[in-house]
Amino acid sequence: MAAEHSVGFEPADRLAEDRESVRRRFWRKLKRVAAQLPFAEDLLAAYYCAFDRQTPRHVQASLLGAIAYFILPFDFIPDVMPVLGFTDDAAVLATAIRMVASHITTEHRDAARAALKRGVDEAEEKAEAA
Repeated sequence: MAAEHSVGFEPADRLAEDRESVRRRFWRKLKRVAAQLPFAEDLLAAYYCAFDRQTPRHVQASLLGAIAYFILPFDFIPDVMPVLGFTDDAAVLATAIRMVASHITTEHRDAARAALKRGVDEAEEKAEAA
């Protein structure tokens, strides 16, 4: 699945092919870092869009790749670095969202806001039940 445009993102591309692993690892990492993420709502909207059965496959693949990059333990700028740690994750996510913005619906954004309001633990339980 690694294409010319994704040079350097091969681990994320491989992980994105395993949807259940992305789902499981996404919630685990989100719980740990949600308070530090200014882009948490966008990340969750992308997650809900990626796992929406109505979303076209190419859109799902783009978003799953960005989400996989977020959950990988290594990346260009380590997440443990204060202030800068998530800038590369945000850039990858923003790029993916720009590419598929028309597919991220009001429902995905509403679900993201509701999940943040409820709390990550409850949002995960609801996502697993779906």
